[in-house]
Amino acid sequence: QVQLVESGGGSVQSGGSLRLSCAVFGYTYNNYCMGWFRQAPGKEREGVAAIDSDGRTSYADSVKGRFTISRDNAKFTLYLQMNSLSPEDTAMYYCAADTPCRYLTTVQVLAQAYGMDYWGKGTLVTISS
Repeated sequence: QVQLVESGGGSVQSGGSLRLSCAVFGYTYNNYCMGWFRQAPGKEREGVAAIDSDGRTSYADSVKGRFTISRDNAKFTLYLQMNSLSPEDTAMYYCAADTPCRYLTTVQVLAQAYGMDYWGKGTLVTISS
């Protein structure tokens, strides 16, 4: 059973930075894909960033150039570095995984706002102006 535990959320002012972490427990496959998704109040969940087991990445247009997804395989941890944050980034952020990965590209992973196999419980990010 795969478990994902997010951390690193908090409250920062506009223009600030945060780094989210997602600790992964119970992986049994080398083929996987992971992503960060977010859901703002009153809005649908959306894909933010995705990465596959070969290190390929994709980003939502709204975060390109500001957010970076990465992973540390030795620590079984996924990260999301978020810079130049704005109030529009306020949301609950979720880590998700699909293993073995059912999607051919990380762009497809970004579209799986409700389709990934495993989800964390989320970490709240609040950006004040």
